[in-house]
Amino acid sequence: MRKKLLIGLTAVALTGVALTGCSSRADTGASDTAIKKGDTVGVALPAKTSQNWVLAKASFQKALTAAGFKADVQYAAANNTVSDQQQQIQSMITKGDKVIIIAAQDGSQLGTQAAQAKKAGDTVIAWDRNLLNTKNVDYYVAFNNYKVGQLQARALLDGMKAKKASGPYNIEIFAGANTDANATVFYNGAMSVLKPLIDKGELKVPSGQTSFQQVQTDNWDPKNSQTRMSNIITKTYSNGTKLDGVLSPNDTLGRSIITAVQSAGLPVPIVTGQDSETASIPLIMNGTQYSTIYKNTDEEAKAAVALITDLANGKKKPSGVDYNDKTNAGNGSKTVPYKALTPILVTKENAVEAYSNNPTLEALAKAGSK
Repeated sequence: MRKKLLIGLTAVALTGVALTGCSSRADTGASDTAIKKGDTVGVALPAKTSQNWVLAKASFQKALTAAGFKADVQYAAANNTVSDQQQQIQSMITKGDKVIIIAAQDGSQLGTQAAQAKKAGDTVIAWDRNLLNTKNVDYYVAFNNYKVGQLQARALLDGMKAKKASGPYNIEIFAGANTDANATVFYNGAMSVLKPLIDKGELKVPSGQTSFQQVQTDNWDPKNSQTRMSNIITKTYSNGTKLDGVLSPNDTLGRSIITAVQSAGLPVPIVTGQDSETASIPLIMNGTQYSTIYKNTDEEAKAAVALITDLANGKKKPSGVDYNDKTNAGNGSKTVPYKALTPILVTKENAVEAYSNNPTLEALAKAGSK
C-alpha cells in the first residue's frame, strides 16, 4: 500500500497524482497510497468465540496466498478483550503490513488504531463487522446484515405458523452483544418485520423485553443467553403460558436458549439462528432448531481479497462496492464504501441444496435428511 508512485514522473506530475489520489479517497474511501502484489495484509480477528471465527483464519490465509499477497492473520488473545485487539492492530502497523483487515471485537473502540493505520499509509478494511464513529476506514466487506435480521424474523413467523395456523403468538427476542456493530443491524432488520405485528397484537412478548438494550447478550456469550432465557421462563412461563418462538441472532445462542427451555421441561419453541455451525445442522434436521443463516466464510474472505486485488490492479472503484448504503454501512461518521454478500436462509427443507458447495455441511444435512 506504500508503493512509491511511478518512477520517472516529474515533481509536478507527482503532485498532480497525489491530488488526484486524495480526491479519489474523498469520493470512494480509497487509501492515499497504492497496494501491490506481494504486500503483507494483516487480518485482525477477535478471539475464537464462534465457529466462523475459527474458519476465518484458514480462509484468509488461503485466499491471500492464492492472490499473491502475504498473510498476517492473528486472533486476539484468549481473554478476548478490546485491548488485546488494539495491541494486535498496533503490532501489524509497526511491522509494516500494508492493508489492515479488522473483524472488530468492539467496533466503537478501535478508532485510534484505525487512525494510526491511516497515518502509516495503510488501507483499512472493516470485515464482517463495521468500525464505528471513525472516518479512518476505507471499505467494509460483509454479508447484508439487515437482510439477515429480516430473514430470521420471517423464518420465526413461518415456523410458528407451520405449527399453529393462527396467532397471536408468544415470542421472546434475543440480540447479540452491544459492542458488536452487526448486532444492532441484525436486530433492526428483524424488528422491521416483527414490530408492526407486535403493535397490531398479532405477536406478544410476555416478558415485555423488546428494546435492544433489554435483549442484547453481553459478549455473545451463550452462558448469558441461557441465564436470561431461564430467568424469563421462571418469571413468565412457569404459569403455563406457552412460548411459541424465540428470535435468536446466531446458532451458539440458539442452542443455549434451547438448553434453557429443555432444562425447564418445556416444549422447544421455534428457534432461529445464524452461521450454519456444525453443531446446529443436526438440530435443524431433526426439528429441534428451526433455521439458521448460511454466510460462507470462504466467500466473505475471498470478497475482501478480491477488493484488495482490485486496488492492487489500480481500480479506483473496486468491483461490487456500494458507496451509499447507509442502512448497512453507516458507521456514525460516514457511510463506508460497502461490498455486500447475500445471506441464505436455511431450514430442513433446503439444507442439502444450500450447502451443496460445502462438503462438511452438506454431509451433515444429508445425514439428517435420512
